Amino acid sequence: MPSTNPIFNLKAVLKETGVSADTLRAWERRYGIPSPQRTPGGHRLYSEHDISMIKWLVARQGEGLSISRAVEMWREQILSGKDPLETMPGPRPGNFGAQSIYLPPETGLDALRAQWLAACLNFNETTAEQTLNLAFSLYPLETVSVDLLARGLTEIGMLWFENRASVQQEHFASSLAARRLDALIAAAPAPGRPHSILIGCPPNEWHNFSGMLLTLLLRRRGLNVIYLGANVPTDRFEETLSAIQPSLVVLTSQQLRTAANLQQTATLLSAHGATVAYGGRIFAMQPGLIAHIPAHYLGDTLEAGIEKIETLLVSRPNTPKAVPPSNEHLQMLKNFIVKRPLIENSINETTRPYSTNPEHIANANQFLGDNIIAALQLGDLHFIDSELDWLETMIKINRMSPQVVTSYLKNYASAINQHMPEYGHLICDWMQAATDNKFLD
Repeated sequence: MPSTNPIFNLKAVLKETGVSADTLRAWERRYGIPSPQRTPGGHRLYSEHDISMIKWLVARQGEGLSISRAVEMWREQILSGKDPLETMPGPRPGNFGAQSIYLPPETGLDALRAQWLAACLNFNETTAEQTLNLAFSLYPLETVSVDLLARGLTEIGMLWFENRASVQQEHFASSLAARRLDALIAAAPAPGRPHSILIGCPPNEWHNFSGMLLTLLLRRRGLNVIYLGANVPTDRFEETLSAIQPSLVVLTSQQLRTAANLQQTATLLSAHGATVAYGGRIFAMQPGLIAHIPAHYLGDTLEAGIEKIETLLVSRPNTPKAVPPSNEHLQMLKNFIVKRPLIENSINETTRPYSTNPEHIANANQFLGDNIIAALQLGDLHFIDSELDWLETMIKINRMSPQVVTSYLKNYASAINQHMPEYGHLICDWMQAATDNKFLD
């Protein structure tokens, strides 16, 4: 049984629990928990039991409960004559210095993130879940969600890019992270503010973790968030917009080809009078894209995005005007869409005599063709530059030489010149520059 002797100052409690001073004071103010003693000078002193109780409350938050429900559950246990520290499952708070055989020897957030990543890379679901449970018992929900789950997925994405992790390992980690966020979102407290926010991904965007994380954090701020998920057709956004009339619509996109879909969705929703905001990886990598989206950019970080959303809910500024594509780009776009099947058929015929895997060529055709269409729609072929990292990754994963990709791009340029003689030179000029910069260093 943890001691009730008040000997720990606030600094020691913050270090032991990971809970901020403001959060502890808010709990004390609203719920009377914890109830520290005071020194003659007015400073708070906490007991081992207080620290155990704080960890217990944080652990219940990690399981998806709101703090008010966690406090209610604590009091229900006490009133029924039970000790919550003895009866609740999970890591025992208050057993300071003792280590469970299931827990990592270090409980700093960096160490826990490394432990979680290692478990995911080994497809060890049990250890991954136990590591998350421990992290949520020690740190605030928001901190674990951002600094462990979100950063952990970013790190495993980099491992994939460096060919040090497989796509299966990346999908396994993403699935575990999304499942935990789903549970936390479902358990978030009821909204208490007079605003509704609609969040979703535009057509063909399947990377939805950032939208889920934003949903969780905004619900934790008392906002009514309707989360539509990945790959939402534009007409579904329209239907929901008409049904709920949200204060704000937030779109997230991670790739160039879906940024073009986001542009179309934002344009349509803005025309219906909606205030639209957006964010995602591709806009941080290609800042020039921002000028082409008729909506409010949320910024390059999650923290900036949340503050921007709070500002938009209050100020409701006019929709930013977007730079339209030139007539030349629009003509190229129409021509390329019509001629694309012929271009890809020529490439397939050219590469058939070689030993290149046809599946790799089909994937490359799909990837490059989709990105050319997106870049032309957005008004600048150089927007594709940041997406060429995908080709580099394909080279590493399939143990191909850069010369294979260079040869493929040259064949692609020849096919464009053959089937698009009037406008093809602009695409070919970009392709030649991209080839020189990326693969011939």
